[in-house]
Amino acid sequence: MSTDSTQAQPLSDKAEQILNGAMQEFLTHGYAGTSMDRVAATAGVSKATVYSHFGDKQGLFSALVQQLAQQKFARLFISPEQLPTHNLREVLENMANTMLDNLIHDSDYQAFIRLMIAESGRFPELAQTFALHLAKPGIETLTRQLSSFEELNLPDPEATARIWIGALVHYVIVQEMLQGKDIMPMERDRLVDAMLHLLSTNSKLNN
Repeated sequence: MSTDSTQAQPLSDKAEQILNGAMQEFLTHGYAGTSMDRVAATAGVSKATVYSHFGDKQGLFSALVQQLAQQKFARLFISPEQLPTHNLREVLENMANTMLDNLIHDSDYQAFIRLMIAESGRFPELAQTFALHLAKPGIETLTRQLSSFEELNLPDPEATARIWIGALVHYVIVQEMLQGKDIMPMERDRLVDAMLHLLSTNSKLNN
């Protein structure tokens, strides 16, 4: 699946209103504890309107994941052409810091990750929706970006992309979500510098 799945048609104001209400309800009550009645009341619409837009609760949750994916992609994956430098090391450093900034400062996204992990055992299809619409396209996008840097000389760009995102997400989970900053502190610059050092081993990154 390509990242085109994250580029759906713009939602109507009513659909946005419903999804905003759904986000509040899912984060507050979890998937099992959220009803379409609750979503409708929070969104200020009728239950029939919610059903007419999204079909059922799983369809609503799937639409919410896709909306979240669109929002995250717009902020996380800035193309190299948009960055104010042509120095490869600076481009990669900017890419890593952009991802970290958005992951660290988006409390709703962190709360949604907690929800996905908590519900994945009881509702594996929900976790697969998240993997399909957010995790998979994210890996594909970063794989293409890393592949475009021929000077990196990467033998396996996809595995490198998984390592890259895995390191950043792990940092945010441990430092921010699990309150580990005081227990195992690490400056983010150390993480980014180490990632760039690993990438430079077989490349011209430092030339």
